[in-house]
Amino acid sequence: MDILSDIKRTFKHGSVITRLIYINLGVFLLVHIIGAVYFLSGEINPLSGLLSVPSNISELIKKPWAPFTYMFLHTGFIHLLFNILGLYWFGKLFLYRLEGDKLLGVYLMGGLSGAVFYVISYNVFPVFESVNGLLLGASASVFAILAAIAFYDSNSEIHLSFIGSFQLKYVALFYVLLSVIGISATNPGGNIAHLGGAAWGWFYIYQLRKGKDWGVGLVRMLDKISISIQNWFKPKNNLKVTFKQTPRDDYEYNRLKKAEQEEINRILEKIAKSGYDSLSKSEKELLFRQGK
Repeated sequence: MDILSDIKRTFKHGSVITRLIYINLGVFLLVHIIGAVYFLSGEINPLSGLLSVPSNISELIKKPWAPFTYMFLHTGFIHLLFNILGLYWFGKLFLYRLEGDKLLGVYLMGGLSGAVFYVISYNVFPVFESVNGLLLGASASVFAILAAIAFYDSNSEIHLSFIGSFQLKYVALFYVLLSVIGISATNPGGNIAHLGGAAWGWFYIYQLRKGKDWGVGLVRMLDKISISIQNWFKPKNNLKVTFKQTPRDDYEYNRLKKAEQEEINRILEKIAKSGYDSLSKSEKELLFRQGK
């Protein structure tokens, strides 16, 4: 299974963009594979409804996970393709200037902002009074990334094939205006969500310039959840290193030194993932002795 190994390796060591693209592709394949089973059974696939954001607040309360899952859900391949391309292009521009954790924060918070704009609009404006809609797709998150990098480095230029070079601020403005126009067209909910994502991208950079990272809390929470999940599946390390007796010979000495070094490597890996405060008292003492 070399393909599976390659996917695992690139997901683990790839950039935030790579991981987000993999998640979007994975959800797309999962939904459609399960959908094929339901189709052959003569039933309707419930996953799309479970993972998307309903405009009805009473239904949304029953699905508190939906504002997070919808931003990875696509039912149409073209919809998925354009969002992945936008995520890749604008995400690359973002990573040229800012860190991956900030991109992840903008993606997630931009998606949440898009969901908020969508739900509020469908419950405030009279035109949506009798409409029960569903919101899905990564578009709001992609708009958040575009707006963020355009506001952060507005005079930077990008080259568009067959058209020419444009400053990022004009590219972002064009897409925002296109979404405003699109509200009265075929996809009002999606375009409203785009504006919500773009609003968050602007707000994020505005606050970042003041020294406030409004996405760091969510990213740290996800990191802790990820570490906890990894620890559940990782075999416990019961290795204990003691030096109460002098090693009997060179073989014994080398064995103990190797065991000590493995324990030090494990502690350093733990610090990199969870910070120094996550160490136990014995781990801190061992690290202190090693430092001496």
